[in-house]
Parts: sequence; C-alpha cells; structure tokens
Amino acid sequence: MSTASHSHVFLGEGHDKNERRTWAVIVLCAVMMVAEIVGGLLFGSIALVADGLHMSTHASALLLAALAYRYARRHADDPRFSFGTGKLGDLAGFSSAIVLVMIAFLIAYEAVSRLVAPVPISFNEAIPIAVLGLIVNIVSALLLSGGGHDHGHSHDHSHEHSHDHSHAHGGAHRDNNMRAAIIHVLADAVVSLLVIAGLLLGRTFGWLFMDPLAGLVGAAVIASWSYGLIRDTGAILLDMNPDRGMAERVRATIEHDGDRLEDLHLWRLGPGHLGAILSVVTTKPRDAGHYRRLLRHFRNLSHITVEVQQT
Repeated sequence: MSTASHSHVFLGEGHDKNERRTWAVIVLCAVMMVAEIVGGLLFGSIALVADGLHMSTHASALLLAALAYRYARRHADDPRFSFGTGKLGDLAGFSSAIVLVMIAFLIAYEAVSRLVAPVPISFNEAIPIAVLGLIVNIVSALLLSGGGHDHGHSHDHSHEHSHDHSHAHGGAHRDNNMRAAIIHVLADAVVSLLVIAGLLLGRTFGWLFMDPLAGLVGAAVIASWSYGLIRDTGAILLDMNPDRGMAERVRATIEHDGDRLEDLHLWRLGPGHLGAILSVVTTKPRDAGHYRRLLRHFRNLSHITVEVQQT
C-alpha cells in the first residue's frame, strides 16, 4: 500500500485572494451599517436603523466565511486534520445556507403577517433605503467575484490530457465558501430589487399588498438557492462520490490491461482536490507506483492510496 504524496494542503487555488475579498466586503458592510444606524438615530428614521441592523446579519455571515478562510489557511499543515482543512469552506458554506433558510422563513412570515394585517408604509423613506441597499449588495457581489468569474477555479491549460479539464469548471473546483458569501449578497440584492418594485407599485397605485408579495417571492428565491447550497455542501461533508463519470474513467484506466479494480473510494478534499483509495487485484508483478503513474493524467486526484493484491 502506498500514497502518492505526503502533502495534505488541499486549499483552493484562489484561497488567499478570496479571503482578502471577503474581508473587504465585511469592511464595506460594517461602514454602511454604522452609517445607517447613526444616520437613522440622528434623523429619527426607524427604517434606516432597521436596515442598518439588517446589514449586520450580512456582515456576520461574511465574517463566518472570512474566518473559515483564515482558519483553513493557518491550520493547513496541522497534522490533526488527516486530510487537511480543504473542506472547512464547505462546512462554512453549509452553515451559511442554514442561516439563509432561516432568513427566508423570517421574510415569508413577515410577508404573510403583512398580507393578513397591512401596515402603513413610508414610501418616500423606504424606497431610497432599498435603492441604497441594492447598490451596496451589487458592489459587494462585484468585489467578491473579482469583477468576473474567478471563484477559485483553476484555468491551467498546460496539461496534455485535456479530457479531464472539464472538471475545473464543475463541482471539483467550486469554492463553496465564496459561493455562500456571494449568494448572501445576491439574495439580498434580489430582495431589494423586488421590494423597490413592490414599493413603487404600492406608492403609484395604492397596492399595499405588493410589498409583502415581493417579500414572499424573495423568500422563495432565497430558499431555492439555499437548498442547492445545502445539497452540494452536504454531499461533500458526507464524502459522497463527487463525479461518477470520473470514477468510471479511473476504473477503465486501471482495468485496461487485464487487472481488476476491486474497490474504489473517491471523495473531495477541497476545491480542486480529490482523494482516491484503490484496491487492485492483478496477476502481474506490479507495484502501487505502476497504478499511480497510470492515474497521473487525472490532475484533480491530489491524494491517492493504492492497495495491490497479487493472485
């Protein structure tokens, strides 16, 4: 039995960059939060104070993501973590998704309450605050994504075996910690957009029901995104096979010359890193190194353990 490498650092390629982006957005949210609360108290605006407190929930969620990045980086070489700290981001993403579900239920509850018992709305005060919130969320989303689609994916085109490169754009390279942070700000942006539409319709036509209706739609969107995040991160935390197609290609590679793959375990160690444990039955004088060389073109396989049974 042999392992391909003794390194257990399985952090995503953009780990440090994503950590810095998250801290930058936390600062933005914190400044906005303080400005809204202080402004609301000075000008007697309860709505502004409420939005400032609401902004604190996003700062808290982003703080969870930033601390996960920091802890994973600082403890990447800690021998207590058998397979490194690469999955810490998935744990943080899973936790964020649970918080998002709770937020969705709270929004839905408040919306239904207002549909049953409508409350007067200060349109001229509420609309500018919603617009301000939308702008902050858009800026936050742009900061987190780096203005593009760099979410910790690998774009190494130098390897000659390009057939396995498709995984660089799939679940193997996805940074679920950053994904959760972006979903938080995008969810709030969507809600802000819907609220603005509801408030404008309410002010123009007197349709007070449009505001809570917009809240219900927003809650449904957040719940949907949260479900996807919970499903994906939960699968990683439970070590589910991340790619059945890749597992079949590994099997075909091992068995192409008459050997038999008795057992295969494939799981995700972190963004862009997969682990594999193989048990191979062979009639030929082959060692573990032979099978590791066969699997070299699967560049997402960062940690391979091979057991060879001679018959």
